Amino acid sequence: MKCIEVYNQFYHKDPEGIAFCPYRISPLGAHIDHQYGKINGFAIDKGIHIAYSAKMNGVIEVQSVDFPKRAQFHVMSIPDEKVGDWADHLRGAAKELSEKYPLRMGLSAVIEGSLPIGGLSSSAAVIIAFLSALAKVNNISLDQWEAIMMAKAAENKYVGVNCGKLDQSCEVLCKKNHLLYLDCADDSYELIQTNENMKPFKIAIFFSGLERSLANSDYNLRQDECKAAAYSLLSYAGLPYGKFADTRLRDVPREVFDTYKDRLPEKFYKRAEHFFTEIERAEAGAKAWKNGNLDEYGNLVFASGKSSVVNYECGCPELISLYDIMTGTDGIYGGRFSGAGFKGCCMAIIEPDKAEEITRHVGELYLKEYPNLEGKYSSYICNISDGVNL
Repeated sequence: MKCIEVYNQFYHKDPEGIAFCPYRISPLGAHIDHQYGKINGFAIDKGIHIAYSAKMNGVIEVQSVDFPKRAQFHVMSIPDEKVGDWADHLRGAAKELSEKYPLRMGLSAVIEGSLPIGGLSSSAAVIIAFLSALAKVNNISLDQWEAIMMAKAAENKYVGVNCGKLDQSCEVLCKKNHLLYLDCADDSYELIQTNENMKPFKIAIFFSGLERSLANSDYNLRQDECKAAAYSLLSYAGLPYGKFADTRLRDVPREVFDTYKDRLPEKFYKRAEHFFTEIERAEAGAKAWKNGNLDEYGNLVFASGKSSVVNYECGCPELISLYDIMTGTDGIYGGRFSGAGFKGCCMAIIEPDKAEEITRHVGELYLKEYPNLEGKYSSYICNISDGVNL
């Protein structure tokens, strides 16, 4: 790993430990976790590695393999406001941990990501890997939901991204050869073992060549539109509602949406339509996975991708092109944007025997349409994996 090599260069010794958090994909349940929907998710065997050692003086200093600026701060004086660089995710994580546990030890660390940034929840993976390392040097044992909620709070409160808990839950709870089926309303979940009769599959990642930042996209705006739709529907139906900030589409019964949807402004209608149909796809996907029906599952993933474009209206032209190419590529069971869909990458569930042919075909068609992304576009074949080892 390059992070170990860089650590040796900086500190002239081997790191005391390696923290790893996998990236995640969510084939179904896109854009609805923050509305307390249901999601399907996997961890994959690529992610964030952190080579680290404890520092007795309480100083945290972290160098990234991917970014030039080194982050440095003290566990007793974490900046109250974000600085505006990549290390805000670390500061936010340290702040959340320090509010619950006394921190005395700092750490020296080098962070390395194994895939390009965008669409695989690298930000959550950075936070969780860093949290696990900082907790370990301070002799703190975090349970799974502590880690999930701390990581979510770091993004919500410090970085300024109003994400739900999909990313963190997948990266912590997932198990190899299982599908995570999570209800974000009450945090109940099921790990559905891959049916022994299911056809073999692998995960393909097609990176568009465009990196993205949720903090600078329409990610937060889409959430406000979902809340506005929920608030309006509850009002039309004469149902009780509280503060706008606390309103979610999960609060709205499906029959209320069906009765009053024509009153909604078009944007609000589309966001709600995506929510209600996506939650149904997530439910149907869990059943299909249980039954070992990979073809049905893949069709649901393609349908989710279409709704993300038409109803949720996310996806830059490059990602939409990748999605369209995937729908016409032999050997792909299903695929969609990975993550929020504002730049980043697409994921696909594929036939392993056709992996080479699939990656060649998708790459050729995509670069024919976007030749300026030659050298930036890339593809990877992955397997589903365990979540982080806290």
